[in-house]
Amino acid sequence: MNYVTDETMNTFLRTIQPMYDGALGEVQREANAAEVPIIPLETARCMSVLLSIKKPKHILEIGTAIGFSAGLMSRYLQPGGTITTIDRFEVMLKDARPNIKRMGLENIVTILEGDAADILPTLEGPYDVIFLDAAKGQYHSFLPHCLRLMPVGGLLIVDDVLQGGTIAQTRYSVPRRQRTIHKRLRAFLWEITHNEALETSIIPIGDGMALCYKRKVTEGENKNVEAE
Repeated sequence: MNYVTDETMNTFLRTIQPMYDGALGEVQREANAAEVPIIPLETARCMSVLLSIKKPKHILEIGTAIGFSAGLMSRYLQPGGTITTIDRFEVMLKDARPNIKRMGLENIVTILEGDAADILPTLEGPYDVIFLDAAKGQYHSFLPHCLRLMPVGGLLIVDDVLQGGTIAQTRYSVPRRQRTIHKRLRAFLWEITHNEALETSIIPIGDGMALCYKRKVTEGENKNVEAE
C-alpha cells in the first residue's frame, strides 16, 4: 500500500502505538505478516478514538476484506449494537467468516455478499457510522446511499482517499491506467468538502482518511432516515 506520510514517520507511529490485543490482535498480526491489506495501525487507532466518542449502535461497513475493521469497530458498539458489512470478493470473505467467528462476533456482524452498488439501495438504515473502504472509483456513486442511510449526527469514515499522494497531482502526471480513479476520487473529495449537509475533514494518515459529519438532511433525501 502507498502512504501519504514518509516511511520514517509510519515506522515511528507504528512503534509508539500498541497493536490490538486478543483475537483482534491475532487477526491484525497475521494479516501484517502475510501482507494482507488491512487498515494500518495509525488509521485504526484514529478510528478507535472516533468510535469511542461516537458510541454507535449500528454500523455499516462497505468493504469487509478479512474482517479486521469489523472486529475493531465492534469494540465500540453500544450494548445490543450491530455491524452490517458488504463485500463481493470471495477470496476475502473466505477469511473474513472464520475471523468473525474467532472474534466471537457471529451474532453482531452480518456479512452481505455481493456488489455494494446492488445492495446499498436495498438497505434502510439508519446507521450511526458508515465505514467506506471499497473500490475507490465507486466512492462518488456510493455517497448518495451513504447520506440516505445516515441520520443527522451520523459519521461517514472513508479510507484511502489520497491515492498515495498522487491525488494532488494533475491527471496527466499519473499513469494512464490510474487516471479514471484519480478523476473520480477528486470528484468525490470535491463533493464531500462542498456538500452543505456535511462537515468534512481530510486527514493525511495511512493513504488518507476523510471524516464526514452529517449536519442536516440533503435536498430530496428520504427524511425517514432522519434521527428521531
